[in-house]
Amino acid sequence: MSKVVLITGGSSGIGKSIGEYLTQNSYTVYGTSRSAEKYVNHPFKIIALDVKNVDSIKKAVAQVVLAEGKIDVLINNAGVGITGPIEEIPAEEIQHNFDTNFFGPINVIKAVLPEMRKHNSGLIINITSIAGFMGLPYRGIYSASKGALELLTEAFRIELKDFNINMANIAPGDFATNIAAGRYHAPLKDTSPYKKYGSVLNDIDEHVDNSSDPIAVAKQVLKVIETKKPKIHYKVGAFMQKFSIVLKFILPDSVYEKMLINHYKL
Repeated sequence: MSKVVLITGGSSGIGKSIGEYLTQNSYTVYGTSRSAEKYVNHPFKIIALDVKNVDSIKKAVAQVVLAEGKIDVLINNAGVGITGPIEEIPAEEIQHNFDTNFFGPINVIKAVLPEMRKHNSGLIINITSIAGFMGLPYRGIYSASKGALELLTEAFRIELKDFNINMANIAPGDFATNIAAGRYHAPLKDTSPYKKYGSVLNDIDEHVDNSSDPIAVAKQVLKVIETKKPKIHYKVGAFMQKFSIVLKFILPDSVYEKMLINHYKL
């Protein structure tokens, strides 16, 4: 029997790329979307799931278990972007970001764990972000939500070790996806004291537009699934994006902060 994989947010972008690649490699894949009815001719099956709704999560997990008898791999991929000066981002948008990027994955994990424990095996992969390793200017909320998920995995792994359930993070850098289209960004205001936000926003969009194919993330996912003892943290992206994490840990804080200020021309 092929392994059964559940991917949140499998309708487009990185999630779709992962689902297609795993399907091509003989895995049974279920992706999710809040609007599953739109994806009848998708390369793999899409079922309804809203990561902000616990009942929706439970129904989706039950649907997969009923059809396949198990869930071998969960990939927490659903996420949203957010940009803006932290002071000017409405509280409800901050809450929405954490509900999707952090609390959502926690609730999906909680829903699949009892099923994985029944089979005494399982793997959970959280798609985080290289941005989660550092507090990026005008992306602070996004950095915080993804960084929280990175740390959560470290604790979860230890708690799950007695059940033969593994957990790992894969942190992508910038990849060519449609994340910018669904991202909340604080409006540019003439009255705002944060005059440099506009140029940083342009820089962020340019990096996404000129980024690599997300197939690189999909290939990393397959490697992790087929690894007997996955590591905690994996990074996928351009060399300098991955190297920036190394610099974060070896440079003095003030030097690293200055490097970010220079990079964003702030």
